Amino acid sequence: MMPFIDLQAQYRALKEEVDAAIRRVLDHGRYIMGPEVAEMEAALAAYAGAGHCIAVASGTEALLISLMALGIGAGDEVICPSFTFAATAEVIVLAGATPVFADIEPDTCNIDARGIEARISAKTRAIIPVGLYGQPADFDEIEALASRHGLAVIDDAAQSFGSEYKGRRTGSLATLSCTSFFPSKPLGCYGDGGAILTDDAELAQACREIRVHGQSRRYVHTRIGVGGRMDTLQCAIVLAKLKRFDWEIERRLAIGARYNDLVDAAGIARVVQRPDRTSVFAQYTVLVRERGAVQERLKAAGIPTAIHYPVPLNRQPAYSNLAGGGATPRAEAAATRVLSLPMHADLTDEQQDAIVAALAAAVGRR
Repeated sequence: MMPFIDLQAQYRALKEEVDAAIRRVLDHGRYIMGPEVAEMEAALAAYAGAGHCIAVASGTEALLISLMALGIGAGDEVICPSFTFAATAEVIVLAGATPVFADIEPDTCNIDARGIEARISAKTRAIIPVGLYGQPADFDEIEALASRHGLAVIDDAAQSFGSEYKGRRTGSLATLSCTSFFPSKPLGCYGDGGAILTDDAELAQACREIRVHGQSRRYVHTRIGVGGRMDTLQCAIVLAKLKRFDWEIERRLAIGARYNDLVDAAGIARVVQRPDRTSVFAQYTVLVRERGAVQERLKAAGIPTAIHYPVPLNRQPAYSNLAGGGATPRAEAAATRVLSLPMHADLTDEQQDAIVAALAAAVGRR
């Protein structure tokens, strides 16, 4: 069976750089907050066009620390999409606030900005849009809403880091932007890791203190914090991978466009990309009926697939009694049909052709 994401091909292309980066850390032995941490933060801030970057232990930790830096907690509400990975809502609850779930656009599967305002209340403190499948949400509309109501915006760019919205890179689109370096992400490390990007110097300082147990200096705890540091080794790996990242994004754009052409020619529905933004295609996702049967046929043909995501968060047992925001029918419809296909920068034309041919046969198009 072909790989869903071929991390081994990526490692072979970067082996010399990655191995050298790991050796440097092993040689100097500063495994926590070593020099590569600050180097990676500076490189990512410059890449995204943000004033500050704070490396943290994971994308989830990035979201939680961002909420804590904003002082969001008990009695507050935060609006987020119902159709996303659990971490987006999980951190809201962990911060002591209430998640308010918004519905999605049926074609992009991103949060529907037009439905956010009806969910804003006197308790609302922030909006967390998600760059689902690698494509940013509608930031002009979201920022306009946030400005009118005095709300913060936290961009959950765990899947969309490296994409652009109207010529601006993710990481520079919101009050705080969060990304993940989970290995399968477009820019990943070899374990857990994440980052927060912001132009706000005070929020950046708060995030830096929170990630080290709220310390402004050693053993001086000026605020409540967490153990949220990113390991030096993982920062070194991201630095090595960053050298290939522009090439990988170009490949992802080209592979995504070719997928679109092949899937459209086969008459299969898919998640669409808006013309005013790019997608780094963290996943390439189609919409099918009788999904279970289609998955089994693809598996038999040697094609791996995944479902991102099978149940909206407001229908999940952990969140069903906590959730505000009302029904999200478009999220529920998408959850029954989305199916992600193999996607990575080293995917070949021959593999794509085989994937789409098998998909067309599985849905009865050929």
